[in-house]
Amino acid sequence: MSDDITRFLIDIPDAELDDLRQRLSRTRWPDPETVADWSQGIPLAYVRQLCGYWRERYDWRASEARLNRFPQFRTQIDGLDIHFVHARSPVDDALPLVITHGWPGSIVEFHKVIEPLTDPVAHGGDASDAFHVVCPSLPGYGFSGKPQRPGWSVERTADAWDRLMGRLGYATYGAQGGDWGSQVATALGMRHPDHLAGIHLNMVIALPASLDDLTEAEQAALASIDYYRKWDSGYSKQQSTRPQTVGYGLADSPAALCAWIVEKFWSWTDCDGDPANVLTRDEMLDNVMLYWLPAAGASSARLYWENFNRPVLGPVEVPAGCSIFPKEIFRPSRRWADKQLTNVHYWNELDKGGHFAAFEQPETFVDEVRASFRLLRRPHPARDRARPGR
Repeated sequence: MSDDITRFLIDIPDAELDDLRQRLSRTRWPDPETVADWSQGIPLAYVRQLCGYWRERYDWRASEARLNRFPQFRTQIDGLDIHFVHARSPVDDALPLVITHGWPGSIVEFHKVIEPLTDPVAHGGDASDAFHVVCPSLPGYGFSGKPQRPGWSVERTADAWDRLMGRLGYATYGAQGGDWGSQVATALGMRHPDHLAGIHLNMVIALPASLDDLTEAEQAALASIDYYRKWDSGYSKQQSTRPQTVGYGLADSPAALCAWIVEKFWSWTDCDGDPANVLTRDEMLDNVMLYWLPAAGASSARLYWENFNRPVLGPVEVPAGCSIFPKEIFRPSRRWADKQLTNVHYWNELDKGGHFAAFEQPETFVDEVRASFRLLRRPHPARDRARPGR
């Protein structure tokens, strides 16, 4: 198996963009909802308006150029092509950092934070906070390959990320993630502690050992989990049990894919009822395009089939930083997290932001990542030397 790393450039043929516009123009729309809110799902008028913009005014070529400003590569790991951004800092001894998205996210989530993380001086920060950023697309997502057999679990993905960082020559690195990325970072901390400087999570999955003596905040956290299970988790039940079935519609209908994803931007962002309050239409559609163009509806959903009913919970002994945003799906207390993350060195509860922290609140996200790893930085003579056998 080759360890080659090849340059990658996003370059979508015009024919694919023409096909997208034609499909949007032929959409067969459902009846409208019978309520005046989003309680039955994303409203018809909202999807029609967004898809109309997608068809008539959205400029993929501008978005393509925006994404291509980051150096991108592909390499094969464990038989699968992995696509990733590798943005090196101008600061030579910057800390390598692998950041991982989740569903329904993509590398697009990080387009506002990669440059401040790699070049803090150019963005009002200090050179001592610099990172070499590696941002992979999860298996079956974006421009990474699609697994052809079962087995691409969170743990296997973490192992692949560790091999990727070694292949890039990073002996020691940090890991950051939210959503599935949080699970990958957690698995890295458990499985490869000798290579980890630490991890930072913006979604912490931790449950109470007891329901006695709950604080008001903990009661609110449990109420949020209960709401998620009753009213917000239908997508996960479908994707964790029958990902292939839902995949047909997501691969064939851009309107269906758009509705499937953008509803979660409404539900999981701190947006006061409209995701356009925190994300531009172009940003939402850029993210949708990273599912539409590679027809990744089914392959991305399979990550739920592989993992959803067996979360990676720890214990994690490497240093862990946690940033808890107020509109996150899961908002555990510090004492819950301490049972699974045994070395929490940084904990902060924010006033604004939701599930897609880097996308919604990029400046706050950058500040949180910097603050968390600032406590862990120290000289690493081997940081830029390849590990043996890589």
